[in-house]
Amino acid sequence: MKKQLLILSAFLISMTVFGQKDELKMASKAIDAKDYAKAMTVINQAEGLVENADQKTKAKFYYLKALALYQGGSKQADLKKVSAAFNDVVEFEKESNKLKYTSEINGLSQKLVEGTVNEASEAYQKAVENQADADYKLAAEKFYTVYSLSPKDTMFLDNSAFLFNKAKDYENSIKYSQELLDIGYTGITTEYIATGIDGKDITYPDKKTMDAQVRLKVASNPRVEPKESRRNIFYNILAENNVSIEDYDAALEVIAKGREEFPKNFQLLITEANIYFKKGNKVKFKELLEEAVQIDPTNVSLYQNIGIMYKNENNIDEAMKNFNKVLELDPNNSDAYNNIGATILDKTKPLQEEMNKSLSDFDKYDRLLNEQKEIYKESLPYYEKAYELNKSNISVVQILVGLYENLDMSSELTEMQAVYDSLKE
Repeated sequence: MKKQLLILSAFLISMTVFGQKDELKMASKAIDAKDYAKAMTVINQAEGLVENADQKTKAKFYYLKALALYQGGSKQADLKKVSAAFNDVVEFEKESNKLKYTSEINGLSQKLVEGTVNEASEAYQKAVENQADADYKLAAEKFYTVYSLSPKDTMFLDNSAFLFNKAKDYENSIKYSQELLDIGYTGITTEYIATGIDGKDITYPDKKTMDAQVRLKVASNPRVEPKESRRNIFYNILAENNVSIEDYDAALEVIAKGREEFPKNFQLLITEANIYFKKGNKVKFKELLEEAVQIDPTNVSLYQNIGIMYKNENNIDEAMKNFNKVLELDPNNSDAYNNIGATILDKTKPLQEEMNKSLSDFDKYDRLLNEQKEIYKESLPYYEKAYELNKSNISVVQILVGLYENLDMSSELTEMQAVYDSLKE
């Protein structure tokens, strides 16, 4: 009885092996006939049969599956599945140390990568032209597909994470930005640059090409320049993505890690300051802005923002100090003149409150009114300068209308009223 069972088992194994080979032959013929749908049907049927097959049969199965999914390079192919199938072939043969199909698969993979890179680049150019979120997302997806096909080329994951951010697909941008940071991505590359005979710099793809051009004396002054790390950029993007979905705690966690690695990352500092402003912590906001000034003491927008913050706190002296610093750095800054004028006008607020309480005390009211007009006169030159530098700012024009009216400057009032009416149209 045992002997009969052994013979029966051997017969079943033999039938399985024949079944495997027959299925793979059918799949191969279907691929040769470019009937990829039939090939996949046969391969799916054979999948259970090859589980216990020998190395040679398994390798052929993975190879034929990859070809069937590849569809001869058809644009209808599911590139993610193709990429996975290609990787299965390469990894299986690497483990078995028998590289029968690896070279061919690598060649097809490279061809696929090059074609997909071209598609991704075209999608990116279209996105730049249209500035549409959907186009940026398509480009991001295509660059990620390239990365899936060639994981060693992390630059394409960089492109994908960046473009998902441009597309406002913050979840995917977070996912891939974090992946870049986790794998230790730096993005540091080397540029080979020499000066052409026309005096303009030329960037070469490699050192060999650059050196050849120098030897031919069509270029001179060869140099090798490393690009800066992009890790700090992806800390910025990751923090901004989390802010965009209002996950402030996650953003602050990213910022803490980023600033530990890049202590002088100015953008992370500003993002952190803005988070505390959104959370209503103005003390921390002010503290971080002051720290930012230490890092970038010539940044006009910083002094502008610090000045506005002090103005809102009714700290006129500190507000004026910062707005004047803006003018020191940028003498033609219309916003600074506008902000100085507004800060001066803030001094009328307590006067107005007293005037409202003194409506029956004519002498006091007139005295307060005169003090108010003196403040108007003090602020006027700053608003006039702001208007001179930016004649399209309707809020400045509106304030000038009010000042001219209160200061009984009729001709100036008529002229500025006309400007105001034209801007409203």
